[in-house]
Amino acid sequence: MHMASAPYRDTFPRPVLIGAAALILLSIAGAGIGRQMPHDDAAGSAITAQLVFRAADRADGAVVVTADGADRPLRVITGQAGFLRGTLRALVRGRRMDGMGAAEPFRLTEYADGRLTLDDPATGDRIELEAFGKDNEKTFARLLAAREDAP
Repeated sequence: MHMASAPYRDTFPRPVLIGAAALILLSIAGAGIGRQMPHDDAAGSAITAQLVFRAADRADGAVVVTADGADRPLRVITGQAGFLRGTLRALVRGRRMDGMGAAEPFRLTEYADGRLTLDDPATGDRIELEAFGKDNEKTFARLLAAREDAP
C-alpha cells in the first residue's frame, strides 16, 4: 500500500504572526501619535525618575539596553517582552527613515502623576506609554526599576 505524503507546509502558527504584525503596527502608530502630540511638560507634573539609555539589537533577536554612560548592560530583553522590543525597534526604524544614526540616546521619564513617556530626542518622537495599557507600561517601568537596582 502506497501512501501519498502531504506537501510540506510551514508549521509556524498563523495567530503568532498576526499578533506580531499587530504589535509592530501598534508600535509604529504609537510613535506617529506621539510625534504629533504637544510636548508640554510644564503643564504636567514634576519628573520623579528618568532613564537615558541606548538600545541595540543583538544577533539572537534580543535587545540590549544600556544606561547612557554605563559600561555594562542594564537589561537584556528577550522572549516575552514583545511590546518593549517592538516599540524600541519602531523608534530605531524611525531614525533610519529620517536618515539618523544611533548617536543620541532615548529618554524614559516617569512623572509624579504616574505617567511614563518614552522620548527620542533625535527625531522629536514621544510615546505616552499609558495609551498602550498598564501591562505594557509596566514593561518600561521595569527599566526604571533596573536602573535603581543597578550597582
